[in-house]
Amino acid sequence: MDASTLRHERLRSHRLSAPAATVADAAQHMLATQSQEFWGGRWALASRVRGRTTVHDVDAAYGRGEIVRTWTMRGTIHTIPAADMEWVLSLTAERQRRQAAAVHRNEGIDADEAGRAERLARAALGGGDRLTRKELFQAWERGGVSTLRQRGYHLLVALSLRAVLCQGPVVPRDNGPTREQYFVLADEWITDAATPADPMAEFFVRYIASHGPAGARDFAWWTGLPLGVSRGAAEAASDRVRVVADEPEPQYVVAGAAPRRSAAAPEVVALPPFEEYYLSYVDRTVPCAPEFLRAIGPSMNGIVRPILVARGEAVGVWTHSLAVGRHAESPVPELFTPGAATDEEIAAALDRYRDFITA
Repeated sequence: MDASTLRHERLRSHRLSAPAATVADAAQHMLATQSQEFWGGRWALASRVRGRTTVHDVDAAYGRGEIVRTWTMRGTIHTIPAADMEWVLSLTAERQRRQAAAVHRNEGIDADEAGRAERLARAALGGGDRLTRKELFQAWERGGVSTLRQRGYHLLVALSLRAVLCQGPVVPRDNGPTREQYFVLADEWITDAATPADPMAEFFVRYIASHGPAGARDFAWWTGLPLGVSRGAAEAASDRVRVVADEPEPQYVVAGAAPRRSAAAPEVVALPPFEEYYLSYVDRTVPCAPEFLRAIGPSMNGIVRPILVARGEAVGVWTHSLAVGRHAESPVPELFTPGAATDEEIAAALDRYRDFITA
């Protein structure tokens, strides 16, 4: 499969050329959308919804409990449908815990300390309460659990991996887009959790549905699972996916109907940092020419910049400030190659984002 065809098919799988009806539909299709930059994760979902979608629309989906944010895989925060959170963590949490073991030892976080933190969190949040990160840290400190240095952060992650906590409703903010969420008890906040009959097969199918054509190595990178486990997932899902190419190894799409492309979907889009369309594969030269990979990232500090994508190819990056008073300013594009997209196309792509964030 040549690169142009691959990009064409992936745009549809990512719902960038076949947008979803609602934020919840987009999140359900993507399963897990990288969201350590909170504004970026919300814009990633809005970019995959047809028509005008604002940051308030995405925040409302968090507020209704349709989606949550947590550390689903690779030690990275993703937005995920609330119903899917627990079964995904059942596959990925143990590996993340092992990877954090050395840090936990250095921070003095053992099973007893995590247990104390859980009891205090349940006491503070029980009965449907919600707390900001700062407020939850204060509850821990009052109960004798230190949050100094990075202890508080690592306790948050540890309890989130155990599906005790998740990030739910959005914390209001005056004069600018919201920047954080309340922590809630997952077993109280999530009321529609469901586990598929074969979670690992479901994991692979959902990845292929939202990222295909792709292979087991791509799935292994995305999930953080070992390659052998990932190949086993592909085998378990063999009746629900089909092979469309064999090089460098089998590349899959789902066996059912793909999302229907929309003639109204823009050909040039401004996508967020840590964008799934760019980041979620072993080989990123499909959406981006090799000479421009360094300009996007991941950089030495792990940053992946927002990208401009024209007809499936990354043609530039862009910047924008969320500081109060500056979020209404126009985003600034930086094209890799002049003429890769027209000025009008770039302006329209950035205007769509600006309308999203300033609504």
